[in-house]
Amino acid sequence: MAEVYIQEGETLESALRRFKRKVQQEDIIKEIKRHSYYLKPGEKRRVKAALARKRNRKRKTRDYE
Repeated sequence: MAEVYIQEGETLESALRRFKRKVQQEDIIKEIKRHSYYLKPGEKRRVKAALARKRNRKRKTRDYE
């Protein structure tokens, strides 16, 4: 759980920026999205394979340039 304490003299915007950075570093949003619905084991495998294909395709285009 991400917690950010506002320091003396700190603006709310900077504290919010620190909170967003901490949430992103801890992958909280990714976990919530992953647990928001159930995937059957076969579907999970397909999604994982599709993401791997996407990563490899991206890597190949980057290497090609």
